[in-house]
Amino acid sequence: EAVAAEWMLEFSCSCLCRHFAEQSGAEFWRWRDVAQALINGLSQIPPHQKKTVYLCQLLIRIAQGKSLGLKFENDQRISPLESALSFWTLLEREENKLEKLHEDIRRLIQIQIIAVHMENRYFKEAAEVLERLFTDSESDKPLRVKLATVIKTKDPYVPLLQSFSYSLLISKIKSYIKLSMKENETNFLIQEATKHVLSQGLGATALLNRAVEVNEDDKSDLESKQRFVLSIILLRDLLGKMQNCCLDVDSSLFWIYIDYLLGLNNMQNLGKNRVSLACSRRRQRWTHKEDLELKSGVREFGVGNWAKILAHGNFNNRTSVMLKDRWRTLSKIE
Repeated sequence: EAVAAEWMLEFSCSCLCRHFAEQSGAEFWRWRDVAQALINGLSQIPPHQKKTVYLCQLLIRIAQGKSLGLKFENDQRISPLESALSFWTLLEREENKLEKLHEDIRRLIQIQIIAVHMENRYFKEAAEVLERLFTDSESDKPLRVKLATVIKTKDPYVPLLQSFSYSLLISKIKSYIKLSMKENETNFLIQEATKHVLSQGLGATALLNRAVEVNEDDKSDLESKQRFVLSIILLRDLLGKMQNCCLDVDSSLFWIYIDYLLGLNNMQNLGKNRVSLACSRRRQRWTHKEDLELKSGVREFGVGNWAKILAHGNFNNRTSVMLKDRWRTLSKIE
């Protein structure tokens, strides 16, 4: 049970990180409850899971950092962000790298603790927090003096607080999450689940060999790989239900769904009558304006980045595969 709980906690932390990064509120709160229940069930934190626990607790508090009414500590004076700072300190002790990112996040949390109090007009409390946050070390003195001056102005919109905003803090936390997730791509439950999905659904290996327009960042991203596996299974089932239709695995409909499920296209490109839409795409002529959009996209993003060109361009019901084929045709003509 202890080993299984460890795997579940790792997986819960991975889900928390992903949904925090994607700003998926409902999913984030659902996995927060799961992670918190698992953490509460630990009699003590195993040394190799300290970082996982600290990261979960940090994200939960950062996500609710502006809610001063929430209390995570027995000391009622401690705000969510001040509690988050304590877990960030514990995380720093578990790592010997990323010193610059660590320092940036620490300063942003400290500044935002003061900023949130000031936004709520709690100026006295902000001054008390300042005394708790900073020691007498010389390295802290410049920031401490600046924040003391800001509190005296009683203005929550001074340049210092605007420059080191809450959105910047979230952005830095996302950068840290990205690095953490890259380190933990070997998550046991994800590996086993992927094996199970493959064993249950992938009989046609030719589908995996078909080129899909994904940029290099997406290829290296664990989530994209998982979504690709699941999309192939869904597509197999879809095409299986359309036996009376003329479509095969090379049809436009197949690749429209690939684009959508990989997040490389917009659902708006799928009409209510998907079959007629797919058929219309196959015989739809390219306009001069679309050709110009394609050329402009290639100049900006480079040949091969069809998904990115599609996302930023103004095309009429096209897929990334269509863009690639059209570019090949234009290259031959020119």
